Amino acid sequence: MTHAIHWPEWVPLAGHQLRVSGVHFDAIRIQGVRGEEVAAQLIAQTEGDAGPVVCEASGGRWMYFLVAPGTAKDHRWPLGVQRFGTPRTMTYIGIPALAGNTWPLGWYSEPTPTAPYVEAGQLLGALGGLAGP
Repeated sequence: MTHAIHWPEWVPLAGHQLRVSGVHFDAIRIQGVRGEEVAAQLIAQTEGDAGPVVCEASGGRWMYFLVAPGTAKDHRWPLGVQRFGTPRTMTYIGIPALAGNTWPLGWYSEPTPTAPYVEAGQLLGALGGLAGP
């Protein structure tokens, strides 16, 4: 994890807060081990500068890949991948602070000045890299 000094306005100063997808970011959600594998591959491909990825430490262990607002709808996502940020639905995403106690949410990869969002095309590439024969 990169310890960024970049603190976007939508990231709370302490704890965690709900933010509406489609305003500051769109979110791509992938569950459990698959989400962790995609995040690890994306981080490796970007040499540790993948952009913001939020993980849940409990329940379904969801991974939320935060892409630029309005971009989730521009791509065709594979089965099992959910997108949030379309005008038809209002979805709240939990966003943790960059420091302090944020359990059960945490940053798998933080936003940085050079990667304020996950690049949707790179995320699709990482998803494709996990496809079997």
